[in-house]
Amino acid sequence: MASTSTLGSRRNAAQLRALAGVERELRANDSSGRRKYLRDFRDAFRSYESLIDSQQLGGMVNAADIILIGDYHALPAAQRYAATLLEERAQPGDRPVVLGVETIFSRHQHVLEEWWRREIDEAELRERVRFDADWGYDWAPFFELLVTAREHAEAIYGLDCMPRGDLRRATTHDRHAAEKLAEISSRHPDAVIIVLFGESHLAPGHLPLLLRQKLGGRHLLTVLQNVDSLYWRAAAELCESASAVRVSDDVVCVFNSTPLEKYENYRLCLERWSGNGEDPLDLSPAAYNVLEGILRSLNINQYSSSNGTRPKFLVDLLPEVQSNPSEEQLRRVLGGQTCTEGTLSWRFEEHGCVYVPVSNTIYIREFRTAYVAEEMARFVYHACRGLPLRGCRVDPIDSPRALYELALENCLGYVGSRLLCPVRPAIHEDHFPTAEEPLLMLDPLKPSLRKSRPECVGQQVGYKMGSSLYEAYVDGRVTKCSLRSFFVGNPNHNNSARELCLWIQYQFVRRQPGTRSSGPAVLLPDPEDKSN
Repeated sequence: MASTSTLGSRRNAAQLRALAGVERELRANDSSGRRKYLRDFRDAFRSYESLIDSQQLGGMVNAADIILIGDYHALPAAQRYAATLLEERAQPGDRPVVLGVETIFSRHQHVLEEWWRREIDEAELRERVRFDADWGYDWAPFFELLVTAREHAEAIYGLDCMPRGDLRRATTHDRHAAEKLAEISSRHPDAVIIVLFGESHLAPGHLPLLLRQKLGGRHLLTVLQNVDSLYWRAAAELCESASAVRVSDDVVCVFNSTPLEKYENYRLCLERWSGNGEDPLDLSPAAYNVLEGILRSLNINQYSSSNGTRPKFLVDLLPEVQSNPSEEQLRRVLGGQTCTEGTLSWRFEEHGCVYVPVSNTIYIREFRTAYVAEEMARFVYHACRGLPLRGCRVDPIDSPRALYELALENCLGYVGSRLLCPVRPAIHEDHFPTAEEPLLMLDPLKPSLRKSRPECVGQQVGYKMGSSLYEAYVDGRVTKCSLRSFFVGNPNHNNSARELCLWIQYQFVRRQPGTRSSGPAVLLPDPEDKSN
């Protein structure tokens, strides 16, 4: 088994490499990180007591009267998590829920209530609360939170006051928010109050201290999100990727994103703020940064002219990145494809990005590390197997060969996503077929598959294989050289998709967690494979 330090290194290496350049750029463009107010937050949360699961987290949330959720404003996942927590807490027959947000000034409460009563629409709400002028972050995830609250909560309140952007007055904002929350508590004495506020305000001596002084009788829980120091410690634990940790009796931290995703989104915000607001946001640098992290973690030199089985000068094959494609572009690329699980259109709708091998293009609507990394790993897979594909013949998707290739592509895409985003949930071995039903189940003639869509089956099987392969790599049962060979090929074997799928399943899928394979990690040829 791998040691703690080795496990942490393997889990974090790719993301740390990709993160280094982003952090340098942010430090050069934003010096506010040296402010004492922000240092108070960083210094307060350096370690945690234990890992906790979703059930334990739910118990702590259900026991609280006031839930302070830390918001990293530039990260859409932070606002979406708040919406999810609110919806899960607002159960019929239970206590009512009230939402308070920093994003809207208290002086705009009347505008918020007009929208609540459906007297004005989304566009008018956004304009009248001066969201873009006074806040400037992404509107869509915040509006999703408001809609969720209107459907499930008893009320929404704005908590902030002018002016914004001056950390020297941060304590003034804390005092104002504490007073407003005390008023809300007296107005809704039976309600659970959920608050989304900037994470730096949630240091123990900031807003939580003021609330305890004013509302000492109410149980306060602080829910942090993706705190860097806690993330890196949890990522190195000898266990599956942690979804949450208990920092203290009244503080938890959840992980729904990565540091790379946080800071890439912040960098994009800085880029948008420094521009003229007319040009569409360019997501290419973020996407190529993720690709470089994957290549470096696999020891693939994109500038090499002698890569063996790898393509020479991989840098000349880098995919085109289309940021925020129009509906017309997507229709042209995806054609009349229906949006069912596993299809290109489904991946774009669900993940916010998709790689299209035929045009060697990645289309991105939103930067989310796990999914951008998955699509870039798909590019590496196809590039090492002979791009460009333009005009080539493609096997029918329901042919055995195509199904194995689809499963392998999904497998390596999932591995690439976990290299950059270790917190992506693992898929357990008990989701796999039994030993009596090997991956030959991909054969479309099998009765169990006749009613299943090939794309869906290929994705599910591939993700399951990828989960086992990644955990074996982190645990030291697969070397970096062997992992790379799945992408670039092994010159000693024909490397058919069927051969590789069967090898992954027999070596890792059916073994108990924590056991090693019976032999070295080599790619085993399948003498019975005559079809490929």
